[in-house]
Amino acid sequence: MSKTVASCFLIPVLIVLSCNTNKRNGKDSALFDLLPSSETGITFNNKVTDTKELNIFNFRNFYNGAGVAIGDINNDGKPDIFFTANQGPNKLYINKGNWKFEDVTEAAGIKNEGKWYTGVSMADVNGDGLLDIYVCNSGGLVGYNRPNDLYINQGNGTFTEEAHTFGLDDMGLSTHAVFFDYDHDGDLDCFVLNNSPRSIESFGYNKSLRGVRDTLNGDKFYRNDGNKFTDVTTAAGIYGSEIGFGLGVTVGDLNNDGWEDLYVSNDFFERDYLYINQKNGTFKEVINDAMGHISQGSMGSDMVDINNDGLLDIFTTEMLPENDYKLKTNIKFDDYDVQNARLQNDFHHQFTSNCLQLNNGDGTFSEVAQLAGVDATGWSWGALSFDFDNDGMKDLFVCNGISKDLTDQDFLEFFGSEEVLNKVQSGGFNYQDILQRMPSNKISNYAFINQGNLQFKNLTDSLGFDTPSFSNGAAYGDLDNDGDLDLVINNENMEAFVYRNRASEKLKNHFCEIKLQGEKPNTFGYGARVTVFTKAGKQVVEQMPGRGFQSSVDPVLHFGLGQENLIDSLIIRWPDEKMQVIKNVRADSLITLKQQDAVNTIEQVNTPAALFHNVTATVISGNITHHENQFIDFDVERLIPKMLSTEGPALAVGDINGDGLEDFFLSNATGDTAKMFLQQNNGHFIPKPESAFTADKYFETTAAQFFDADGDKDLDLILASGGNQAALGSPYLYVRLYLNDGKGNFIRDTSANWPVLSINASCITLCDIDADGKQDIFIGARCVPGVYGVIPSSALIKNNGNGKFTDVTKTIAPALVNLGMVTGAASGDVDGDGKSELVVGGDWMPITILKYETGSLKKMKEIINSGGWWNCVELNDIDSDGDLDIIAGNTGLNSRIKADPEHPAKMYVGDFDKNGQVECVPVYFKTDGKSYPYFTKGEIQAQIPSLKKEFFHFSDYAGKSIEQVFTADELKGVKVLTVNQTQSSVYLNDGRGYFTCKPLPLMAQLSYLFGALPIDLNNDGHQDLFMAGNFYGLKPQGGRFDASYGTSMLGDGKGNFAYVKPSESGLFVNGEARAVRTIKKAGGGQYILVAMNNSPMYIFEKN
Repeated sequence: MSKTVASCFLIPVLIVLSCNTNKRNGKDSALFDLLPSSETGITFNNKVTDTKELNIFNFRNFYNGAGVAIGDINNDGKPDIFFTANQGPNKLYINKGNWKFEDVTEAAGIKNEGKWYTGVSMADVNGDGLLDIYVCNSGGLVGYNRPNDLYINQGNGTFTEEAHTFGLDDMGLSTHAVFFDYDHDGDLDCFVLNNSPRSIESFGYNKSLRGVRDTLNGDKFYRNDGNKFTDVTTAAGIYGSEIGFGLGVTVGDLNNDGWEDLYVSNDFFERDYLYINQKNGTFKEVINDAMGHISQGSMGSDMVDINNDGLLDIFTTEMLPENDYKLKTNIKFDDYDVQNARLQNDFHHQFTSNCLQLNNGDGTFSEVAQLAGVDATGWSWGALSFDFDNDGMKDLFVCNGISKDLTDQDFLEFFGSEEVLNKVQSGGFNYQDILQRMPSNKISNYAFINQGNLQFKNLTDSLGFDTPSFSNGAAYGDLDNDGDLDLVINNENMEAFVYRNRASEKLKNHFCEIKLQGEKPNTFGYGARVTVFTKAGKQVVEQMPGRGFQSSVDPVLHFGLGQENLIDSLIIRWPDEKMQVIKNVRADSLITLKQQDAVNTIEQVNTPAALFHNVTATVISGNITHHENQFIDFDVERLIPKMLSTEGPALAVGDINGDGLEDFFLSNATGDTAKMFLQQNNGHFIPKPESAFTADKYFETTAAQFFDADGDKDLDLILASGGNQAALGSPYLYVRLYLNDGKGNFIRDTSANWPVLSINASCITLCDIDADGKQDIFIGARCVPGVYGVIPSSALIKNNGNGKFTDVTKTIAPALVNLGMVTGAASGDVDGDGKSELVVGGDWMPITILKYETGSLKKMKEIINSGGWWNCVELNDIDSDGDLDIIAGNTGLNSRIKADPEHPAKMYVGDFDKNGQVECVPVYFKTDGKSYPYFTKGEIQAQIPSLKKEFFHFSDYAGKSIEQVFTADELKGVKVLTVNQTQSSVYLNDGRGYFTCKPLPLMAQLSYLFGALPIDLNNDGHQDLFMAGNFYGLKPQGGRFDASYGTSMLGDGKGNFAYVKPSESGLFVNGEARAVRTIKKAGGGQYILVAMNNSPMYIFEKN
């Protein structure tokens, strides 16, 4: 069953459930039923009490909570439960059936030695077919008994603690451990995740510490050598330093090579680690190359195939609140310079947000949490992705809450006050007094239903998870063997939650559960991968119980099948890479698969060759790198939402020396020199130095266009400058004309034939506006430098012939005055009258069509509901109906700020404090119906100091709408700009100049798109699209738009497009792309050129 059908089925059911009169404990019954301890017998409570000897001030992980593991420890077919406790005894509950559990802790020999217990794992460590229990320990630095515990299952209901015997009595401040066979020798090895005890302030940003081994407190990797584990951390390529602040670890085969890889979540400034198994006993850490950005304070994590494409994706939790009040009282985003300092010291791009890393299958990941709607869940710990409703899609559960709001900004200001600091220094510090001032607020956990197409819906309340708590570790398993996954949660200072999943009785979706019987000593088949195929598609699940946060799930694999009652085929790949195929498996059953039945190999399907390949290194010599100058827009405009000074370079193509071969021009940033490349007869390119470009190196060239300006049959070059650095009127913003001598040598025209025009430009478009046969020139104005939001004036330069040009903006094109913050334009006949119109898009503006009528250029129309953050505009007949359609690149949907016609984003522009300086205040719409200022209290008060007396506390400002922050008088006369469309789209033309918006596929909405190229990629006669983008120049709270690696889409000739992965198209682009062009290749064919900001360009050729 398709996910669309499944969603249509599920949502009405949930609505019915929310209205059900069958009540438990005063609540309407939902999909998950919270069972009381009086029914289950599970009374476990992780009670944590601050003491003078141990509290949050001397042990920073005091409120991190504990974990839970689920597994059948007595092999009776019913999953049992083990809880860890920070200050009390751990508990083992045997599942007696019918939702009754028995506490057998003491009888089983589980000791309570007063340790600070944290994570727990279940695995058959000694290979006897029984699940053993490994418990991690942490706690204070002095006087704490910390060795980790290994309880070996004796098979008679008892355990013996044998960590020292096996060499797993690790003494670090351990958070969790995972067991897997990393070297494929048949036994389970062990990774122990530790958390450095050193204070964060004692480090600074020193990347060299990462390579210095801390043998006590660093992460550890233990190889299983039979009856003993050996520390091989360094030999295996694992970082084990004192800057490892491990909070989460998850394992899986990320590159589908049959070997398990490892993801480690680190707190604070240290970046996460992504270890790829090299198949030789070592790992390679690759996160800088694989992921554009990560969570800043990564906590829990899970590794699952979220979109059923056969690739494992990664989800990590962080601390970003969902609502505006919590956000502005609890979060202080890094300053831009702090972020840069961290980046320069190899701590990668990190942001305060959950991250959902979508596996692209080529060694890279696209972070899509904001697109999926799962980026903000508050102070989050456990992350688990499993199929709640058996519809075949993995949903998402997040544990939430912390006993004390440690980051409450009002509290931190109080704590940092001179009075309090004096008490601390004088010894008058009373930890209880401070703790009482620290806010404490329980909040509910989060549950998201996977709706397919990377879209999740928050259905926390209707699913039954609305009970406020401080929840940390969680695990799932089918506790009642009814075919759906139940959930157990370890809470702090309240009883554990045991949720019964009622999907099997309420939704009637089908399922399949699989028990693996591996060969000794890996008897549970840890590391095996099962792929299930039905008519609805495929699903992949790996046998790797250690996941989430400090927890371990039941090692029985579960597949929801929706309405499919038959599995066409089931393929299992065992850890030794042997395979087996099972055909025609009936649904709604538990089946056992045995490794002894596997065969050596299965014939692999050959992957088709990509459409294009990268020929950059082969066909070009010389410097092809654009070097951005160091100018930080935020230092000048504190409330500007993004940098405007990094939107180059420009790219222009043409035969400049008349040899019949097309050449190209690549523009420069301030201080660098523009580059010209000449094509040779063999299709290669060589650089051509131009003294005129060297002389003008301090122009930030943002737009370029070849055309014959003086009628001498060669191509001249128009260049325009922009950015956000030079002041309006500056000579460095002059539009420049360079005349060609016919041999490809250029000299700047400074004569009176060319007008003096200073404009902060974004684009140059040729357009015969008055149909006199001569190309006129439109110059799009990007912004007024230093005053973002104030609308600049674009310009029209009329071609008078004979190399003479006139600025006619005011006389025949007054519509261009205050047109908008233009970013792109295209010219063509869009209304079918035989004359060219001008189509313009821009920042905070609608797509606008201008037409020359009765002697002047006028606005013909603004396309309805097209107010966007447009980056490029192109014209092409993409639906093969004979007229020109519009292709427009936008910011996409993978953003914190959403906008649509019913919920527009706005920006207020005006002099709010009447000091003669114009400010811009962006606001965003929330589901509560209010529009809130985007920036935090400190940021907005730094730009508008008059607000300091209005909002003294953070709580005064938090949760206030724009109308509550500013008075009606302050808002009087303020200009309001609106965005109601953020999707990159095509606008289909009906032939008369009326357009219908058709958003491009979801994978085209992952990031900013700057370059759009209509081209037949696969030679089927239909226009396809290749688009490229990304944008990094945002403040830290905006994250980083880095999820695109080149967006190829195949068209059907009717205006519909299907996304093609870069690995299939061959058009892989990593970085900030700014322009895309084709260039004819000597001897036939063509190249695709991609101009990149602050990095080398790309050149691709069709296979």
